[in-house]
Amino acid sequence: KLTSLALQPVITPELVQGRVHLKCTYSRPSSKLPLRYVVVWSRLSAHGRKEQIQRDTTLQSFAYVEMNGANLKLGDTVFCAVTAFTRDTPEQQSLPEESKGFYAGLKFLPESLQIAEDGKEYVLTVLSTVPIACPEHDDSCKITLQLSTEDLGKNSQSLGPPDIALSACQVDLLRAPCSESSCAAAALTVTAVTDFAQDGNRVSRIRAEPVGRRDLLWRAYTPKDVKVTVRDLPTGNCYSFTDPHIITFDGWRYDNYKIGTFLLCRSVSRAFEVHVRQWDCGGLRSATACNCGVAAR
Repeated sequence: KLTSLALQPVITPELVQGRVHLKCTYSRPSSKLPLRYVVVWSRLSAHGRKEQIQRDTTLQSFAYVEMNGANLKLGDTVFCAVTAFTRDTPEQQSLPEESKGFYAGLKFLPESLQIAEDGKEYVLTVLSTVPIACPEHDDSCKITLQLSTEDLGKNSQSLGPPDIALSACQVDLLRAPCSESSCAAAALTVTAVTDFAQDGNRVSRIRAEPVGRRDLLWRAYTPKDVKVTVRDLPTGNCYSFTDPHIITFDGWRYDNYKIGTFLLCRSVSRAFEVHVRQWDCGGLRSATACNCGVAAR
């Protein structure tokens, strides 16, 4: 006779003797008879099908599986399904109840970014859903991630330097008590590069690779890339040309035939200015000045 017992299995990560395990916990029904439980662990395959990786029979209201980097790796989504039965009537089992999928590995929040060439900084958080073990004879309970960027252009083919800049090339994930699906976290900022080119919206990606770890679990793991779409914004331009005619950012036109050193442009919000030097360049009928030097900060 199949019945539902509201076992409500939940997966949580835990360090057991310095190694990463997943724990399946479920509610013990208020049955007077002693119950046994069958816990079946499975993971999602690359094709989206569930593969069984371990089966346990226990009297306890929990069961463990180790993340050993072989049959259970970082990057896997893991499930546990629990069935209960009494010792006297093993053929009468409850309906199997399955946990929600637990993603074991690194997560980026947000998973993808849409930013613009506006100089703003956008925060990207990276977190580990599993606890970080200390290597033997080493107190550094951290994972160091090497970050890199790549331009995918408009058609996902690399076209040159990336359209984004990161605030750090490496981040450290330091071990912390697990809470709300995070056992370690770090943050960095992403900014779109103002490239002075009308090159349309471009796609870049951020790649993270764990470095310096000897254990198989982290060494063989490459997290998913973060896709960053950069919205192209028109860039202001100003000009000083020939004997100098000047066109300002807002389109006004001036002439400046004088000889000397001039402040051409200065920002009121940041440390940016451009100076020009104009010398006589041999006007036949009247004095003519030309740009002969420029200094920019």
